[in-house]
Amino acid sequence: MNCRVLRAGLFGACAINLFVCASARADAAPKLEGVREEIIVTTSADKPQSQTLTSINQKAFENSPAFNIGQVLQYSPGVAIKQGNGPRDIGISIRGSGARNGFGVRNIVMFEGGFPVTQPDGLSRTDLTDPHAYSGIDVYRGPSSALFGNYATGGAVNFRTRSGGEIDGVEAGIDGGKFGYLNGYATAGKKYEQFEYAVFVSHVRGNGHVSSSDFDTTTVNGLVSFTPSSEDKLTLKIIHNDLNAHLSTRLSLSQYYVNPLQQGCEIAAGAAAGCGTVNLLVNGLSGATTPQTAAQAGLGRNDQRSIVGVRWEHSFDADTTLRTQIVYDVKDIAQPTGATSAKGVTPSVNIMSDITRDGSLFGLEATHFAGVFLNTIDSNGYTYNVMPGGNATIGGLTATTFGRVTNFGARFREDVQLSPAWRAVVGVGLEYSKLGATNTAYRYTGTVATTTALGIARHFFNVAPEAALFYAPDDMWQLRGRFSSGYGIPQASNLFVTPAGVNGNNTSLTPQKNFGFDLGADWTPIETLKIGATGFYEFFKNEFISQSPGPGLLNYTFNVPKSVHRGVEVVADWKPVEGFALSASYTFNDQVYTRYSEQLSAGTRTTIFDRSDNKIPGVEPHNLSTRVAYDQPSGRLAGFGGFIEMNYRDRFSIDNANLVQVPDATLFNLNIHYNHDLTGSAVKGFRVFVEVQNLMDRRYVASANNISNSINAATGLQNPASTVFAAGGAIYAGAPRNIVGGMKVKF
Repeated sequence: MNCRVLRAGLFGACAINLFVCASARADAAPKLEGVREEIIVTTSADKPQSQTLTSINQKAFENSPAFNIGQVLQYSPGVAIKQGNGPRDIGISIRGSGARNGFGVRNIVMFEGGFPVTQPDGLSRTDLTDPHAYSGIDVYRGPSSALFGNYATGGAVNFRTRSGGEIDGVEAGIDGGKFGYLNGYATAGKKYEQFEYAVFVSHVRGNGHVSSSDFDTTTVNGLVSFTPSSEDKLTLKIIHNDLNAHLSTRLSLSQYYVNPLQQGCEIAAGAAAGCGTVNLLVNGLSGATTPQTAAQAGLGRNDQRSIVGVRWEHSFDADTTLRTQIVYDVKDIAQPTGATSAKGVTPSVNIMSDITRDGSLFGLEATHFAGVFLNTIDSNGYTYNVMPGGNATIGGLTATTFGRVTNFGARFREDVQLSPAWRAVVGVGLEYSKLGATNTAYRYTGTVATTTALGIARHFFNVAPEAALFYAPDDMWQLRGRFSSGYGIPQASNLFVTPAGVNGNNTSLTPQKNFGFDLGADWTPIETLKIGATGFYEFFKNEFISQSPGPGLLNYTFNVPKSVHRGVEVVADWKPVEGFALSASYTFNDQVYTRYSEQLSAGTRTTIFDRSDNKIPGVEPHNLSTRVAYDQPSGRLAGFGGFIEMNYRDRFSIDNANLVQVPDATLFNLNIHYNHDLTGSAVKGFRVFVEVQNLMDRRYVASANNISNSINAATGLQNPASTVFAAGGAIYAGAPRNIVGGMKVKF
């Protein structure tokens, strides 16, 4: 297959080339691929030439536990992570977009080897992503709807599954550590003349570092390809994840400082100070409530997710390639995460097709691309009260939501080589979206239910232009500039939650849009030193902001008329002598409301507050990750190595009035490992490691949801910082010092 064609072509909503040619030839990439900030590792040669991105190779995390995807993505500038609702449910934020989401991933589109793992309603969950399965990860930063469509206001993430040729045999490994953590995994893969397969299986369990956070999860990830002829290739992708996890309640900051790990919180009556609780209806319908701890109530998640994708690639000639794929993705959830439990099944289908041709434009070398896509999802959601008694006993039905989201559209792109040093890319995405849903809310008087039905039918048409210019005067410098845009429509569930955190009317929520500018440079003064820097300035209209009204309540989403995201991203990689490697990733992220008036009500009082020029809550202004590593390259100690890494997270506000901030934290990890290859035996090699995480045993916040401000019902004045400080529903504490060890054997 013509890999140059694949380089320029974008597969519908994703760069399909990331999988097809990832291992084809790193040396064949064109000179102007400087959009890649390939710091830490870099094997993937084919990237969309208009995108600011960082590629993270498996070598960056192969000698570490890599329990969840957040421990890997910390190496990319512009990325911040936080703990979600579950052991591997990680919230991912790119340039602050998505930082306000209470669970899962929003405003970022996610893929595995070009197959979408974001459902058509825009929600992604990282429960199914085990880093042991991947050869690398590509992080696309900035508004990206021209490339990836709906919801890509922050960018995209593509996980590159290891191919059969990379595996070439069987590998088995096990990691274990404190808090009952055990991860057993195995990989098998092989490449033949016309057939290639790779299968990954893992089972992970642990007790969790916070009380009532034990879990077990199983993941299967398979990739099979068949090449019947030189013109055709078929690829099959299968992912399945089964999750069972208990969840602790999110704390207020005051509770966090008193009892961050929720010790002594088995039963609310007589519980230790600082224990989080939720108020559950005694009869499960209405009336009196009683406080229950998470362990007492049995809060948690029991979810299954299955994805099956098929792709066909056909080359008409050396310059023209057609690609078509279809993905079926179904999610089945049972989530008693607070005072209510969400249940439901959401099946979805995603179809993409595109054609890419290498040719010319006005006598200049150019690559032409055109693609179409269609995706749809059916939501069938039920919300129940959780009753006292343990085991997440289900009470009365509080709401049902049935709906469908359908998106279809087209994308076009021209990639033109203006001269040996200059390259230009222009593109546009067009998308029509239809959102229809009906919500029925149940209210109980005694045991008698009264229902209120609310239906919506919304239609949206979005256009996302994009343009980029690249200049590479020599092998030392690569300069780039980019204009891009993004958009995202509301999720159906957002439209039916009121500011009080209960089911009701929020149907005035409108789509969010952003456009921005990137200016960047990559400097390689010598072969062993690489430095990349990117400045960005993005303007948002009607940005989605989510916040918690209180413990046990649903997160509420609202629009901010105007806001600005701006900052600087820097990456550096230096290998001063053989074996030594120093790397760093730094982000400065300044986000402010430029026009927003917040209305707060209590009792008969209503007050409007001007939040213009306030910092947008949930965003870390400064984020720095560094690593100093050494691996013995030769001699009797060849294969021995280690590293020490530091991660700094700045303090940030958690409320619109900027009254309260989450404290900053500096964390250190220390790793020692040994890799040894064998010849002439059934065992081809083995790898062992020991890592001390949070070496200084620092207490830190792993996740903080935004908290609603409030007013005094008697005076109408805004309540002070102490009220926000004591408001629950926000904080998950990070893990204390932990020692993790592991071993992997290859056959």
